[in-house]
Amino acid sequence: MTLWDVVALLVSLAALFGYLNHRLFRLPSTIGLTLFALLLSLSILALGASGWDEGRTWAAGVLARVDFSATLMHGLLSFLLFAGALHTDLDDLRQQRWIIGILATIGVATSTLLIGAFTYGLLSLFGSSLSFLHCLLFGALIAPTDPIAVLGIMKGAGAPESLTTKITGESLFNDGVAVVVFLVLLQLATGTHTPGIGEVVWLFVEEVVGGVLFGLAIGGLAYAMLNGVDRYEVEVLITLAVVTGGYAAAQALHLSGPLAMVVSGLLIGNHGRLFAMSERTREHLDTFWELLDEILNAVLFLLIGLELLVLALGWSDVLLGAVLIPLVLLARWLSVWWPVAVLRMRRTFTPGAVQLLTWGGLRGGISVALALSLPEGPARETFLPATYIIAVFSILVQGLTVGRLVRAVTAREGADLTAR
Repeated sequence: MTLWDVVALLVSLAALFGYLNHRLFRLPSTIGLTLFALLLSLSILALGASGWDEGRTWAAGVLARVDFSATLMHGLLSFLLFAGALHTDLDDLRQQRWIIGILATIGVATSTLLIGAFTYGLLSLFGSSLSFLHCLLFGALIAPTDPIAVLGIMKGAGAPESLTTKITGESLFNDGVAVVVFLVLLQLATGTHTPGIGEVVWLFVEEVVGGVLFGLAIGGLAYAMLNGVDRYEVEVLITLAVVTGGYAAAQALHLSGPLAMVVSGLLIGNHGRLFAMSERTREHLDTFWELLDEILNAVLFLLIGLELLVLALGWSDVLLGAVLIPLVLLARWLSVWWPVAVLRMRRTFTPGAVQLLTWGGLRGGISVALALSLPEGPARETFLPATYIIAVFSILVQGLTVGRLVRAVTAREGADLTAR
């Protein structure tokens, strides 16, 4: 099959599963597509186990033409982050800047350390010889919440606006920090290079600070261009150039492309929308990016479900992933609890904020993509299946129940106020 045939097949499956989900279950689209793709994968695997292995071989061959890690990290991610930031209110983010900043930086580091420690202790019980450094590497790739999964599911969860801003804001920014931590730990774990403290600090500054500044630069340039023209076709094309050309340039300069997309999207979606666009342009721009966001999300979550076909999952992998799920959630709870506890001394939080931030912190495609980028060896064989199981649990279980948790917490707080 050619690459075009693969794209055609994926889009067709996404359309079919989206239609079936809408007609039969009406689940959030990201959850519905993942679920249908998983069911298809399990059906093909079951047929293979019963003797008809041609279907699994053919499907695995098709998916082998799609490099999931490269497709997400060097393609889909730029569009999805820009689209998410484009529709995020900058004033809301500014009001929640302290909690978002702490969760996206110190919170990620705390979660990485806790998950690494929990995983090391657990693997020691399993008799694994993986080092603590390898377990920290797993902590780095599983610690960040996925902006794509969060933005796709929180829209319909019915959460308070302040809580949604915290979760989406954190998830938009934390991947830049997590990727830097992941890269440093990967260099240490593989032994190819041992960076010093100064080099680690410079890498962080170069990637994170450089990415933010680069995002401001390309966003500012796009803003000036948008302000000088009033034709929506050209203005939509300018935003496309920001995403494609800007992301490629950031990677070439060794800057954080994801952070550059978030910053430029916030700038264009707020100041650009207010001061550089006509009402007609705003309508067309919103329609274009909302539609593109939905289509790319559909393909991404379809791929997450189908990725099961190319993973070698054994019962020991399933057991390890199942045991790690509550440990990862515990690490998330602890990394959220202490910043909220400290900041509560100076400001108020949504009732049940810690529980909701914990359960609403979904893992998804970014964690899977980082796990797929691990070099061949025992660490990849151990952590890739575990990452996939945690991501699927997060999308299906947490994603389906976060709305119920929001309503339960809201109802409980309302009952308490009535009783008083």
